[in-house]
Amino acid sequence: MFIWRATAVLALMAGAITGGTAATAAAATEVVVGTESGNENACVDTPLTITFPSAPALGTTGSITVHNADGSVADTINLADPASFTETVGGATDEAGNLHFFNYFPVIIAGDTATVYLHHELAYGRTYYVTADPTVFTGAGFTGITDPHTWRFTTTHRRPRPDARIIGVDSRGRGDFCTVQGAINAVPSDNTVPRLIKVADGTYTELDWVAPGKPHITVQGQSRDGTTIEYANNNTLNAANTTDICARQAIPVHDNFNCWRSNFSVEANDFTLEDLTLLNTTPFGGSQAEAFRGNADRITLNRVNLLSFQDTIRIQGLGYVTNSYIQGDVDFTWGVGTVFWTHDELKSMHAGYVTQIRNPAGQNGYVFFDDTLTRAPGVADGSVYLGRIDPTVYPYSQAVYIDTKMDSHINPAGWLLNNADCSTGGAHLQFWEYGSMNLQGQPVDTSQRLACSRQLTAAEAAQWSDPAFVLGGWVPSTVNATVAGTTVDANWSAPPGHSATDVIALCAVRTPWCVAAQRAGTTASIGTASFPLPRAPGAYQVRYYANGHLAAVSAPITTG
Repeated sequence: MFIWRATAVLALMAGAITGGTAATAAAATEVVVGTESGNENACVDTPLTITFPSAPALGTTGSITVHNADGSVADTINLADPASFTETVGGATDEAGNLHFFNYFPVIIAGDTATVYLHHELAYGRTYYVTADPTVFTGAGFTGITDPHTWRFTTTHRRPRPDARIIGVDSRGRGDFCTVQGAINAVPSDNTVPRLIKVADGTYTELDWVAPGKPHITVQGQSRDGTTIEYANNNTLNAANTTDICARQAIPVHDNFNCWRSNFSVEANDFTLEDLTLLNTTPFGGSQAEAFRGNADRITLNRVNLLSFQDTIRIQGLGYVTNSYIQGDVDFTWGVGTVFWTHDELKSMHAGYVTQIRNPAGQNGYVFFDDTLTRAPGVADGSVYLGRIDPTVYPYSQAVYIDTKMDSHINPAGWLLNNADCSTGGAHLQFWEYGSMNLQGQPVDTSQRLACSRQLTAAEAAQWSDPAFVLGGWVPSTVNATVAGTTVDANWSAPPGHSATDVIALCAVRTPWCVAAQRAGTTASIGTASFPLPRAPGAYQVRYYANGHLAAVSAPITTG
């Protein structure tokens, strides 16, 4: 049968063609308009989904057209016209202020289902119908849709208020929007207040862009593994543009390329991403393909999974990444920014390099503290470097690993220099290390490390273990918790100036009742806490209270 999931059901059944329907498949079938709940209340940004009786193929000619109720055209995807394969995203512009058109996939087929992605949002409270030429889909007995009553729906009248602090996203049509970008678009330009975009579990196939005028946004998934935003964006689909908005920072022009190839791009300050997965579905060897790119300051990634291969995450400003999982192979953490990483797992999927850091002189690079470097099965011993750089272009590159666990896939030399050696290009490099361990917690032999790298002293390591020092005074408020045998272990971060009397508490979810509490006990900007496992089974969370106010909450944990 044919199903438009978010709006109307079109049931394909055996029988004679009856009045008010249109033949869209093999003989002796008909299409009947269904009454699925929501067909009078569709999201303005809903994708259009059709499920066939067998797997279709996408044609190379013909159009899918969305009509207004009066028959005028609201949007068209013409498979023979390359312009139908471009879209604007989030108001992204080049440095001249012109809208940038991304290459995208207007129709994606998975098994027996085809999903159609329009070029823009539809209007609120308006009725539409869809037609499709018979050549749009080949196979599966498809012969087109022409009747204006076959594929018909009405969009919701309800739109979020401009001052809404919470905006809901649900791919099933139960939120304010069906896409994350729809919710981002709803945040007013020149935003000055915190906005929370809550994303329900589901898979969201989309490109996302947060414009510079939309700071103070948090995008929060319902669950880290259940909420997935994915796309196959890469340097082949959206290639280099050296005159785009990436030139915001004073960096060499050849480092301004490919701001368009990320799945999720942020140009706004004070942005937080938490409790979800970003998946770049570009296959291995499919060119550079960021899952996330942040070209702004004070970006926080907490409890996220970032999945790709080459160039998984690129941060160009100030960033804090904690309690997250990042996988990739070549330069899969990179950029010109200053980033503090802690309590993360970074998994190498093939031979390659964990970092390529391009910070200029006088600016800190990437610091990894209490992280773990792992590998996928089949990744050989010694086949991955902690980082690489061409010091003839980026002579001040800084990558620091402190109290980091690492498997034996890390090459004994640690770092690799391109187009130079330590005698010709290593004078200003800051490839530093302290307390490196294997996965069992035993010290790593660093005697064969690159000659122009060095081991920090204990005093230096203590200084560089402080995110406030690394990030110039900025630290976000975070708290995270895990069950470890008979205890609940937590780690937290707090802005400089917080009190040692701040409270960390283990509490039941959605109640004011707390099982245990303790003082932070330190004015350091990060710390840990541990609580006995509650006797009563249930859902709990760890909360961080600063000056009597709730500053951060962990994801729920379940006991019993």
